Amino acid sequence: MFQFISPPLPHFILCGEDTYPIGGKHADRSGIGVFDLLLVTRGCLHIAEENVPLTIGPGSFALFRPDRAHRTTEPCREETHFYWAHFQTLGLWGEAESEEPAGGSGPEETYRAMDQFAIYLPRSGTLPSPEPAFAQLRQLSAMQEDSSAPSHWRRQLLFQELLLRLREETKLPPGSSYLTIADEAAAFLRRNYKAAFTYRKMSDALHFHANYISLCMKRVYGCTPLDYLTRYRVEQAKRLLIDTNEAVGRIAEESGFGSFPYFVRCFGRLAGMTPAAFRKQFRER
Repeated sequence: MFQFISPPLPHFILCGEDTYPIGGKHADRSGIGVFDLLLVTRGCLHIAEENVPLTIGPGSFALFRPDRAHRTTEPCREETHFYWAHFQTLGLWGEAESEEPAGGSGPEETYRAMDQFAIYLPRSGTLPSPEPAFAQLRQLSAMQEDSSAPSHWRRQLLFQELLLRLREETKLPPGSSYLTIADEAAAFLRRNYKAAFTYRKMSDALHFHANYISLCMKRVYGCTPLDYLTRYRVEQAKRLLIDTNEAVGRIAEESGFGSFPYFVRCFGRLAGMTPAAFRKQFRER
């Protein structure tokens, strides 16, 4: 399974379709520099990425990395039709099975923008109702004839809908539950950042033991829930300092800090300056 840290979202480049006769083979490729998505409508493709073989039948898809080789392991036994799409990302990405946060990002990278979120896409899967995905790829292909900026924008939006469909209609592999729990915990903390935090409250809301939630967040985000919440609160305070004329004490309360001295300490540790100095720096530019 792949993890993409967004923004930026993965961006669509090009798509098309192809039909192989009996005995036909997909081209062997190596390090093509873009993600290669294949979605089969009929027949079957037999392809391996490095040493991992994949059989892609009707209604199934496979996603290949931009930095590895993939090759045909067996010619088509019947006429095979499929759609393909190339895309790339300028953001962090990686394989989500590792113990470390995907893409090699540490806590500071994760918190550079607190609005960042993770997109998870399976390497392969079968869609229970593939026709809507086929239709989206046909529409993407037709839209490529229009090179205008609005058309390019619409293609990107449609491609995001396709990726979301692949994600929602494909079950994640066993062992990926820690990713879901970490994301749910992060979402809970963002929704409730103004309220007083307790591990018991979070545990009751997510129906998991607090220690397990903490382990999941450390595995994905490299931090504890409390650290994540503190940094998110500081980011909200930064926005209020820049965009409003509220008193610093009032901003501390609106950002979820129950104690003004604690707010100043946390802000100074994470921003490298006092809240007042931060406001002055950005409001007087």
